[in-house]
Amino acid sequence: MAIGEINMPTLRKLATGAASCLLLTPIVFGQQEYVGKYDVYGGFMYLSSPLIKLGETGFHTQIGTNPTRWYAVGFDFSTGTGDTILVPSMVKQSVSQQISAQLAPLIQAGALPPNYQLQLPLHSSSQTYAMGPQLTFRHFRSVTLFVRPDLGAIHETATPHPTDLIGKALVAQLAPSGVKEDWTYFYGFAGGADFNITRQFGLRVQVDFVRDHLFDDLLDWRNSVRFSIGPSFHFGPNVPAR
Repeated sequence: MAIGEINMPTLRKLATGAASCLLLTPIVFGQQEYVGKYDVYGGFMYLSSPLIKLGETGFHTQIGTNPTRWYAVGFDFSTGTGDTILVPSMVKQSVSQQISAQLAPLIQAGALPPNYQLQLPLHSSSQTYAMGPQLTFRHFRSVTLFVRPDLGAIHETATPHPTDLIGKALVAQLAPSGVKEDWTYFYGFAGGADFNITRQFGLRVQVDFVRDHLFDDLLDWRNSVRFSIGPSFHFGPNVPAR
């Protein structure tokens, strides 16, 4: 249809559509009238460490306060467990070469098949602790966007479950007690959104990208991704706009 051929019914439809958009604009883009002084969050967490093909599921919680409407500070904790199978290609090159040097004589002597591949199943349990600032963007009434730096500590306990004599001998060297654990720091960044269902209740979705060097005697630096989703609660006095 050419511009000059637009009829009255079509104009009415266009006007109705434009009016609807204008009515919805305050809902989508309007400033948030209530910003609670305090925030509490708890939800499902999935932590992925691709270097060792480890995925851990568990719980994530946050407690924060809003000194202003655009700035927050809080404490972050998560805990999870998961399983993986460690193979020589996942560890440091120096450790992988050491393992190969130990296996070579056994393969040559026929004690192991020529295609033998060392595999070490293990169970992991991790906890993360972080505290710091967060920038929040409240330009939309129905959703709050946020970004923050990630700096904290991570604790991991790895329990190997060797399935053959070679694996048991390796565990005896690397973890004589049968369990290997470590503490270290991590750093990175995170972002997400609070979908505001009511003034005091919402659904939070967030993703963290971090880097750490756990078990530095065995592994190289590794990158991890944490996905989290769950309910968020906002309460306390209304933070005034400034």
